[in-house]
Amino acid sequence: MENKYNLKSPAVKRLMKEAAELRDPTEHYHAQPLDDNLFEWHFSVRGPPDSDFDGGVYHGRIILPPEYPMKPPSIILLTPNGRFEVGKKICLSISGHHPETWQPSWSIRTALIAIIGFMPTKGEGAIGSLDYTPEERKALAKKSQDFCCESCSCSMRTALLPPTANSNPSAEDHKAQELAQQINFKAESSSPPQASASGPAGGEELSALPQQDTSSPAGQEAAETPQAEQAEGPEEPEEPQPPAPVDSIDSVRQRRSPQQPGSRDSIQVAASRVASVPAPRQPLDQSHAGSAVLILVLTLALAALIFRRIYLANEYNFNYEL
Repeated sequence: MENKYNLKSPAVKRLMKEAAELRDPTEHYHAQPLDDNLFEWHFSVRGPPDSDFDGGVYHGRIILPPEYPMKPPSIILLTPNGRFEVGKKICLSISGHHPETWQPSWSIRTALIAIIGFMPTKGEGAIGSLDYTPEERKALAKKSQDFCCESCSCSMRTALLPPTANSNPSAEDHKAQELAQQINFKAESSSPPQASASGPAGGEELSALPQQDTSSPAGQEAAETPQAEQAEGPEEPEEPQPPAPVDSIDSVRQRRSPQQPGSRDSIQVAASRVASVPAPRQPLDQSHAGSAVLILVLTLALAALIFRRIYLANEYNFNYEL
C-alpha cells in the first residue's frame, strides 16, 4: 500500500501513523484501513456497559477525505443497533456533517471513543439517528455478535479482545477519553434550549430567564423592581407634538421686532435668504433631443443618397440611348 500513495502527503502520513497505533485490537475498539484503500477504514466498538447496548459489538465504516485531518471523516454504521441508522452517514460533532466543530488534533481513536460515548444519548431527530426502545436495543445487542462484514471479513465474535474486570487503559486511551468528553460537552451545549410546554406564554418566558439570587439585598431589590413596575401598570402613551412651523418673513419680523424695533436690516436679510433659495429645476431630456436630431440627419443623408442614385441611373440610360 505504501507504493500506491504519495508518502509526502500530510493525510497519508497521518493515516499511516494511526494505522500503526491501532493495529492491535483492544477490549473496546479496533480500526484498520482496507487493504486497497487507505481512506476507508472499518471499525468495531463494544457497547458501553450499564446501558441498552451492553454486550453488543458494532461494526462500521469511516470514510476519510483527502484533506484529513483538516476536515472530519464520515461515519457509517453497518450493524443494526437501534441508535444509528444502518448504511447512512450519521450526524455527530465529529463527523462530516459538522466541519465547523472538527479539530485537527482529533484522531480516529478519538472518534471511536466518542461513538461509544454517544450511543446511550438521545437521537433528538438528528440525521441518521434512531430512538428504539430499550428492549429492542438489548435484543439487537445480542444479535450483533453474529454479524460478519462482507468487505473486510471481520467477525464480531473475534473482532475485539474479551472484556476483563481489571483492565487498565493506556495513556492514549486517557487522552482520547478526555477529548471525547469535550466533544460530548460541545454536542450538549450546541443543542438549543427547549421551553416548557406547560403553563401560559408568560410562564415560558419567565422560566427561560436566569433565576436571581434573592438572598442578598441587591437581589431582593432586583426581584422587587419588576413587581413594582407591574403594580404601577402600563404607562400612558404620550401625545405626539405637532411639527415646528417653518420660518417665514412675518415670523422673523415678529421674533426680532421686540429686540430691535423698527429695524429694516433684519427683515431685508430674512427676505434675501428666502429669495435666495433656488427653485427646483425640471431636468431636461437632452438625450431625447439629441437622438431626434441624429435621426433627422441620417434621414436626410439617406434621402440624398437615394436621389443621387436615381439621377445617375437616368443619366446612364440617356447616354446609352444616344
